[in-house]
Amino acid sequence: MIPNVDLLIRGGTVVSVDPGIGTLIGADVLVRDGRIAEVGRGLGAGDRDAEVVDASRMIVMPGLVETHWHMWSSLGRNFVAEDFEYFPAKWATAALYEPEDFYRSVALGLAEALNAGITTVHNWSHNTRTPEHADAELSAHRDIPARARYAYGHIDGLDGAVPLDFTDIDRVRREWFEGDGAFAGRVHLGVNLRGPDLGSMDAFDQEMAEAKARELPAAIHTVQGASTAVDATELERKGYLGPELLIAHFLAATVADRAALARTGTPLSYAVHSELRLGDAGDARAALLSFLAAGVDVSFSIDATSLAPIDLFQAMNVAWNMGIPWEGTATASLPALTFRRVLEIGTLAGARALGLGDEVGSLTPGKAADILLIRADDLNVGPLAAVESAIVRTATPANVDSVLVGGRFVKRGGELVGIDAPALMRDATDSAERIRRKAGGRLAQPNLVEAE
Repeated sequence: MIPNVDLLIRGGTVVSVDPGIGTLIGADVLVRDGRIAEVGRGLGAGDRDAEVVDASRMIVMPGLVETHWHMWSSLGRNFVAEDFEYFPAKWATAALYEPEDFYRSVALGLAEALNAGITTVHNWSHNTRTPEHADAELSAHRDIPARARYAYGHIDGLDGAVPLDFTDIDRVRREWFEGDGAFAGRVHLGVNLRGPDLGSMDAFDQEMAEAKARELPAAIHTVQGASTAVDATELERKGYLGPELLIAHFLAATVADRAALARTGTPLSYAVHSELRLGDAGDARAALLSFLAAGVDVSFSIDATSLAPIDLFQAMNVAWNMGIPWEGTATASLPALTFRRVLEIGTLAGARALGLGDEVGSLTPGKAADILLIRADDLNVGPLAAVESAIVRTATPANVDSVLVGGRFVKRGGELVGIDAPALMRDATDSAERIRRKAGGRLAQPNLVEAE
């Protein structure tokens, strides 16, 4: 990784996502020792040398944060086809990934995330097949410098009555996270559990007891249909709700469920594309507006590459476009989503959901310098006027000029730094082809485009 140097990002349109700072035109961000030292106009570097970065034609904003992504299957994004969508493709291939495939898949996903301006991810590993698979994923996190939570989970298809075995989680914690660790604080450990409606309450009780005993943050899925066995008020009574439990989907949440989440500060991960595609018995738009109106801390997520592009700009765009009340429905009196709120959901709320709200998510002095520079004069972005609107409606990953994680460039001038993207794609293609051939059936069709 390129060494950490002091930077003076000068003259940009700074969207801080910090209510005390706001949005500043022609402003500077001073980065020292990998952290944000100052934000304002006319800044100097003081008595220390700093590299000056010209941001006069840039939007400067915090890195995007996503909170629910099954990264082990990233290389299988195009296994889906007509009448063979996410679940059939996953079920046909989940057992065929070798540890090397996990490394290649997670490395590919992390590189794509950084290229798209996503500086923090939640690797929700819900197919952790062996200790070697876990080590392969963590090796990818070591090698590709995104910020992350690695959430160790069960093998895909594990009997719902069988609780997750924490033996290897303890081993991973010892070998990868204790002492100086492999990540210098850039990656932290969590667990993902199936939740009462995808496993059993008895197994979930045992798993939560294990997670709490280890003080590990936990995350659970809920089904995306109209009914669910998750009763948030029951989880509250058991002491499970709170900032250390992240819930994904939950489109079927009731008024009482939403109130319990808001009351306890339990965050919700909302996968915009996935909720629309898989929430066939729910109302994705009403759920989003209702969660926000109830005061639940909502964040955005990818879910899986076979369900959504690695593009939180698009997720923000779609959420804003669908985030309006419907006449004649229960949402009619709810407030519509604003650009500023959507932008907060994609940054600071995501950081809070992962327990990183004091570390990233806004350009606040003292926080880690996870920063995006977006070209404001690109054909699809300029002429710039209302900058929050431009980020949510017009920006795409193609407009991301530079990305910093902890004050270090991981993308600069439109190119990834220290990451061999063609090699990642060659390796991912090799793994995908082997998995498809082994799966057979419709997945065994010839690859139409070979990686160079």
